[in-house]
Amino acid sequence: MNFRLNFHHLRYFWQVAREGSMTGAAAKLGLRAQTLSHQIGLLEQELGRALFAPQGRGLALTDAGREVLRYADQIFQLGEELLGNLDDSAAQACLRLNVGISDVLPKNIACQLLSPALALPQTLRLTCHEGSTDPLLADLALHQLDLVLTDRPLGSTTAQQFQCVELGRCPVWIFGTPLLAERWGDQGLAGAPFLLPSRGNMLRSRLEQWFATQGVQVNVAGEFDDIALLQAFGRRGLGLFAAPAFAPDDLAGDGSLIGLGLLEGVEECFYAITTPRKREHPAVRAVLR
Repeated sequence: MNFRLNFHHLRYFWQVAREGSMTGAAAKLGLRAQTLSHQIGLLEQELGRALFAPQGRGLALTDAGREVLRYADQIFQLGEELLGNLDDSAAQACLRLNVGISDVLPKNIACQLLSPALALPQTLRLTCHEGSTDPLLADLALHQLDLVLTDRPLGSTTAQQFQCVELGRCPVWIFGTPLLAERWGDQGLAGAPFLLPSRGNMLRSRLEQWFATQGVQVNVAGEFDDIALLQAFGRRGLGLFAAPAFAPDDLAGDGSLIGLGLLEGVEECFYAITTPRKREHPAVRAVLR
């Protein structure tokens, strides 16, 4: 048999085997049950064996599943020992901090949220992984990340496994190129070309509520999943856009943008999510404070 074992899939299988159900394991991993079932299916395809069989409302291991579980137990036990030994031996020399950053979080905000860790006296080796929140939480559950930064608190299904701390709230400003600022700065936003985050983004919801409250209807010139891409097009003059910033110069300092004004009553909240074990990491503690 010629295949390469995907250890993500193996870890998912291990969690399902321990929980005895797909829904229970999905809640622990912060994934949807359908997503987890698909990942287990990929592992079964790789191995050429069925690993689970239905049993009542749960799942039972097949003979092949019990054999795979025996090896998985050994693999992940050794992995935990390895990480513990490396953490102990390297603690005095260098701190390693693996951070998952939600792709909706502005890059400048992420840097500021991590600045307490960068200020520690120990040498820090920082690794950042960007992606959507759910896969990042799955990696956090597997101890592949120390911390996840995001713009939304935990849902009730994952709140028991993780610890969520609100790090701060940031005002939201309207930005635009000097040409757009000159055109729309004095007469208001009605009819102005505007770039918006995609639907489902927390800032998008807050902006729509603010527009409705103010009775303002903008001309949506673009919608973006990636906030950095939205701001890049904003710098090219495609439209005005809203962004969290502790001060306008955080984005407008280079002169390519002008802060038109503060959106009163609109704030972005930022959260750090970790596990009880990772909370003792010195760099994680610094960020949570």
